[in-house]
Amino acid sequence: MTIEASTKKTKTHTVYRNKAGDQVPGVTTMTGQLDKPALLYWAWNLGMEGIDFRKYRDEKADIGTCAHEIITESLQGREIDEGIYAPTLLSAAQNSALSFWEAVKGDEYEVLGVEMPLVSEQYQYGGTCDIYWRYKPAGRDWRFRLTDLKTGKAIFPEMFAQVAGGYMPLLVENGYPVDEVEILNVPRIEDDAFDRQLIKPEKLPGYQEAFRILRRLYRLKKDL
Repeated sequence: MTIEASTKKTKTHTVYRNKAGDQVPGVTTMTGQLDKPALLYWAWNLGMEGIDFRKYRDEKADIGTCAHEIITESLQGREIDEGIYAPTLLSAAQNSALSFWEAVKGDEYEVLGVEMPLVSEQYQYGGTCDIYWRYKPAGRDWRFRLTDLKTGKAIFPEMFAQVAGGYMPLLVENGYPVDEVEILNVPRIEDDAFDRQLIKPEKLPGYQEAFRILRRLYRLKKDL
């Protein structure tokens, strides 16, 4: 397995290759086939307000990228290179990252992996898992947890197939046990929503089947 990744600042598409050296699709490529009506409404609404959605999107994406890096680097005991970000953007991202630390405050955890690029040889796809850790919320037992870190407006339905159906099986196939899966969204601006959802165990098979269907659809479209 080889991974060709860009710098965090540019965030270009990661290329995943199997043991034979052949390129395989990523999780987000396959879940990208799903319709996202909320994004269409969002772009339309900005247009009605006279705002160029592309510029607005890119500015907020930069804040999200920086906040994501602040969090993931801190979990590994490192600091980001603050010089590559504009001061106003950095300030917004630092404020965004605070909501993550507030969410985990008081809980115990041991970080086992951050931004882990993996490839499934069985199903021939790749993906990068954000946070893999042993996690112990107050009053509960230790569990192996996969956390997908989002920095956006909210948690949307397609994200559950992405995380539970795509990333979780990647970890398991590569020898990392997973007891529970969560999606944690930290806001970039006031209009964004902080949300943290632990996926119910009985829902996991359904999301995994949804991802298998997306995988088959992707291959069918490639063949056609």
